[in-house]
Amino acid sequence: MKLALEHLGLAARNPNSLKDWYARVLGAEVLFDNGAQPPAFMLALPGGPLLELYPATHARPETADNSLAGWRHLALRVDSIEAAQAELSRRGVSFTESPKPAGWGGRVLFFADPEGNLFHLVERPPDSPVVARV
Repeated sequence: MKLALEHLGLAARNPNSLKDWYARVLGAEVLFDNGAQPPAFMLALPGGPLLELYPATHARPETADNSLAGWRHLALRVDSIEAAQAELSRRGVSFTESPKPAGWGGRVLFFADPEGNLFHLVERPPDSPVVARV
């Protein structure tokens, strides 16, 4: 059996606003808009998987707690954390920490979308065991 990651589902408090943020800040392309209420969208992240945005029925304040059980962050591979941080800062992203060591080599830098969903930039050295897998 062959498995491949197709998309990640993200329930959003405000799917329209979050769709616009992902397009403006991360360069996501809107592949599908259901044109209905409630709205739902399928976005293509540059160089990565698809992201499905749909309405949330409720939210929890600890969304941005990276130690909460369940899927907690989406890692975005970059060649240079500093260059990516500078570009995302120009697009309005706030960073509250400095880069830190990453498991399996390299460095990471966390940030959140407007609803508190966690991302991190990850910069890997060529000899990282993760680089050959992606």
